[in-house]
Amino acid sequence: MTSTANTSTSSRRLPGAAAVALAATAALLAGCSSSGDDTSDNPLSGGKPEGDTVVVGSNNFAESILIADIYGEALKAKGINVSYKPNIGSRETTYGLLKNGSITVLPEYNGALLAYLDKNAAPKTVAATTAAIEAKLDSKLTLLEPAAAEDKDAVVVNAATAKKYHLTDKSSIEDLGAIAKDLVIGGSPEFQTRQQGLVGLKTLYGLDFKSFKALDAGGTLTQAALKKDTIQAADLFTTDPTIAKEGFVILQDPKNLFGFENVQPLVYKSGLSKEGVEALDAVSAKLDTPTLLRLDSQVQLENKDPLDVAKAWLKSAGLD
Repeated sequence: MTSTANTSTSSRRLPGAAAVALAATAALLAGCSSSGDDTSDNPLSGGKPEGDTVVVGSNNFAESILIADIYGEALKAKGINVSYKPNIGSRETTYGLLKNGSITVLPEYNGALLAYLDKNAAPKTVAATTAAIEAKLDSKLTLLEPAAAEDKDAVVVNAATAKKYHLTDKSSIEDLGAIAKDLVIGGSPEFQTRQQGLVGLKTLYGLDFKSFKALDAGGTLTQAALKKDTIQAADLFTTDPTIAKEGFVILQDPKNLFGFENVQPLVYKSGLSKEGVEALDAVSAKLDTPTLLRLDSQVQLENKDPLDVAKAWLKSAGLD
């Protein structure tokens, strides 16, 4: 399906319920793109892209879509043919699509990717994280240079819970030990079974929550449930601008459950030229955490199209 300007814009603004629906519905996944002249096939059907087209995919949350747009437009600036497959789903889906060449480039977060590949790994540096990932990656895949920009999963409580239990930004996950039994925690369905999720919160911090509510990956469903106190704690991302806006409190992670989480392109080796690698490395050299938070705010709070935000930043950074 070839996307129109209207449908493509809406598809890139769906970090919540609609994105989950997109991930589950093959028809809606087909051909979603911010550019009216971009087309793409259903990513769940498999098959490599035709010709020299680089397919840039994203997971089903707003920041991933934004970074995918940054990657794609940086490649286009070098004359590389690009198509987009946004809102695909979780890592459990996208990793397989990368391995079979259905997508060429995906924004990844190094610590979370490593936890997916090796739940027992505990590297002490960003370089060691990359090395550990490379040792476990499928041979057809590779990581490019990591950005300074980092966006970690975090256990976040809402303002009412923070006030009730005297939790501040100096408090840690350990401080939930005596009260977790009274709290409902929410996050993506995968958070329930991941080491960087309920499994690690149990094994490292001894936390047993009252219950878990499956929502989305740090998106609007989770944010709304936390605001409404349907859940009292949640897995959100540290660059989420709604945290400060709603008075949510990020708890410190002294046992480093969530590790390093630098933005890093994961690539299907044979699908990207040397020029493409250099273009993405140039993006990583200029993308830092304050910049990422500012760009996220434009998309999530100011409701700007992520493609427009991506293009404007690339121009300001001299990468267009």
